Amino acid sequence: MATLSEEDEGKFLMDGEGEQLGIVSEVRSGTAYVDPDPNLGEAWLEVFGWGSADDDDLTVPASVVDTVTDKEIRVNKDL
Repeated sequence: MATLSEEDEGKFLMDGEGEQLGIVSEVRSGTAYVDPDPNLGEAWLEVFGWGSADDDDLTVPASVVDTVTDKEIRVNKDL
């Protein structure tokens, strides 16, 4: 299981096939909040780690994360 932290804010969330699912807007208590469809302004804020979770964000617990790199978080292929 991967560990998620504030350093992961602004990374792309990718599925097991390499498709982009959104951008991490915030990480709280090991859970990533992912904006599935950010507009251009939101995307820039999130890339710089200045975003915040909204009601429409997806929640991604660390238990479903396969790998974390400097640019992306990839979820398990079994989802």
